[in-house]
Amino acid sequence: MDAKQWGVYVHIPFCRQKCFYCDFPSFAGRERYMEDYTGALCREIAVRGSYYRQLWGRPATIYLGGGTPSILPANLMGKLLKKIRQVFLEDGEAEEFTVECNPGTVDEEYLLLLREYGVNRLSFGVQSFDDELLQRIGRIHNGQQAIDAVNMAKRAGFTNLSLDLMYGLPGQKLEQLKASVKQALALEPKHISIYGLQLEEGTVFSRMQAMGKLELPDDEATEAMYDYMTEFLPQQGYERYEISNFARPGFASRHNRSYWQDVPYLGLGAAAHSYLNGQRWAAYAELGRYMEAIQEKKSPVEPEEPATAAIAIEEFCFLALRTAEGISREKFQRKFGRNLDDLYGTIIRDFCQKKLLADDGVQVYLTSQGMKYGNLVFEKFLLDEQDF
Repeated sequence: MDAKQWGVYVHIPFCRQKCFYCDFPSFAGRERYMEDYTGALCREIAVRGSYYRQLWGRPATIYLGGGTPSILPANLMGKLLKKIRQVFLEDGEAEEFTVECNPGTVDEEYLLLLREYGVNRLSFGVQSFDDELLQRIGRIHNGQQAIDAVNMAKRAGFTNLSLDLMYGLPGQKLEQLKASVKQALALEPKHISIYGLQLEEGTVFSRMQAMGKLELPDDEATEAMYDYMTEFLPQQGYERYEISNFARPGFASRHNRSYWQDVPYLGLGAAAHSYLNGQRWAAYAELGRYMEAIQEKKSPVEPEEPATAAIAIEEFCFLALRTAEGISREKFQRKFGRNLDDLYGTIIRDFCQKKLLADDGVQVYLTSQGMKYGNLVFEKFLLDEQDF
C-alpha cells in the first residue's frame, strides 16, 4: 500500500462554545484538560501512529478536526504538530495536511506556526458572514473576523483555503445566503462547503424546536437557497464533486474524498473513528476514559460491530453516490464479488428513467436533480439480509 491510499484523522474535542446545531463529540469549558489531552494524544500517535506508519508508509493526507483544533494554545499545538511530523512525515510532506480553524481563534503568528510544521490547507468554519445569523446559531466570531482570518492566512503563505457555509438557518433569507456566498467568493478560496441545517438530537436547536421556539425557513425558501448555491457556484468555476462540496479544479479535499471512496484511515484522539482493513474502530469518547487508557498503556479504541454483507454494500453505495463519480462497477465487483446489476439493476434503470441517476456503463452516479433528492435514491439502495 503506497502513501496515496491512506489518511490520518486527529480529533481535538475542545470548543470555546458549543454551536447550537452541533452534535459532534466536542466540549466547551474543558480547557483545563487541554495539556493532559495533548500529552495523551501524542503518546497515542507515537504508538498506534508509528505502527501504521511502518506498515503502510507515509500517509497522503492528515486532517486535524474537532471541535476546534485552533483553540489549542500555540505551545500545545506546536507540541502536537511536532509529534505528527516525527511519526508520519520524517521523510517528506503530506500531499494534503489540513487543520480546521475557527475565525475567532487565530492570529497571524498562530497561522505561521501551522505553516512551519507543514500544514498546507486550512478549513475555516465561517457558516455565514451575517453577524445576526452568527449570533443566532451560537458562533463565537463575527463576519469581519472571518474576513480578517482568511486574509491573515494568505499573508502567512496559505494558498489552499476552504470555507464552510450553511443554509436553512433560523430566520435566514435567500438574500443573506447570497451575500455570504458572494463575500466568500471575494476571498477567493479554493474550496467551499455548503451544508443545510440538520436538527440533531441533543443539540440546543433540537430542544428549541421541541419547545416551539425555533423558526426555520419553510421548505420553499430552503429549496430556493439550495438551488441558488448549486447553480451559482459552478458558474463561478467551482466544480461540484460531492453533494455539499465545491472546489476549483484540482482542489477537492483529498482527505474527505477518502471517506467516500473506501480508502482506509487511522483516527487518533478521543471519539475518533478509524477504518482499517475493512474494520471500523471507535475511540472512547469520554475524555477521562480516553486519557486513562493511554496512561495505563491500554488501547483507547474498540472495534465496532462487524458490518454484515448487506450493510457493507449499502454503506459503500451510499458514500460513493455522494460523489460526482458515483459507484464504480469495476470497484464494486472487485470488492464484493457481485455484479452491481444483480443487486440493483432494476433500481438503477428506474432512477435513470426518472433522471435521478445516470449510468455510463462504467459508473452509476446521481444527476444534478438526483443530488437534490438523494435520500429518495439512498432509500432504495437498502438491502434485505435474506438476499445474502
